[in-house]
Amino acid sequence: MKYRFALVAAVFFATAALAPAAPITAEETDMAAEAGATHEKAIDPAKIPQSVVNAVNSPDRPAADRQLDPGRKPQQMLVFFGIEPGMKVADLWASGGYTTELLARAVAPSGKVFSQNGEAEDAWKARLKEPGMSNLVELQKPFTKPGDILPVPPDSLDAVICNMNYHDMVGFGYDTVKINAAVLNSLKPGGIYGIIDNSAAPGSGARDVSTLHRIDEAYEVNQIKSAGFVLVAASDALRNPKDDRSWLVFQHRGEQDRFMLKFIKPQGAGGAANK
Repeated sequence: MKYRFALVAAVFFATAALAPAAPITAEETDMAAEAGATHEKAIDPAKIPQSVVNAVNSPDRPAADRQLDPGRKPQQMLVFFGIEPGMKVADLWASGGYTTELLARAVAPSGKVFSQNGEAEDAWKARLKEPGMSNLVELQKPFTKPGDILPVPPDSLDAVICNMNYHDMVGFGYDTVKINAAVLNSLKPGGIYGIIDNSAAPGSGARDVSTLHRIDEAYEVNQIKSAGFVLVAASDALRNPKDDRSWLVFQHRGEQDRFMLKFIKPQGAGGAANK
């Protein structure tokens, strides 16, 4: 994916005349908390499980990762998505591996992480040498072949996390219908599909996915629900109401408004039940 940043920059400057979006309203921050879904505030630090605290505060985590923590709030992410020791989870589009390593540490010592990347970046290759990656299964499968994504037994994973990369799958024109179906197939009934992404202006759909690296929340929610998932909770831990959603997220990393959504696989959906 090293080429994507050059491509993004070129397209961004060619479309720099985009009109600024209006600031986020309170109603918009709750747009995903529809019927049956809860809207959750940031979790009290005192209530963060010790296993999560230990995973994030591991002294041998890379210094570069620690620098990203204040903007990414990894403890909030791991708790909201219910990541616990012993779980089998996947990181969808692992990129450089920041989220993969957190997951690997959080499910240790008996859990396992399947890390899905379309191609290995230099940062990813270096990541594999980290001490916290011993329980990792590396999956190098192209997103152009959704049938090869997450080659695990049906109904075998407790959670699949996609952290700020769903919009890239849309931007590159990958078949998200088939990708979401593969995720559904891999999860146990009740398993979690955890989504974090950079919010775009309401109603903008996929307009900004390759320029500003943002996506309309409702657009993404509808795609994932159409695959058979149920939205059960939305967190405002990564919200920033001061973000007008008019700028490229790489300009101010960690300051963009992000939605964090928890979907579940309902009983009888996909997997071995439908084989």
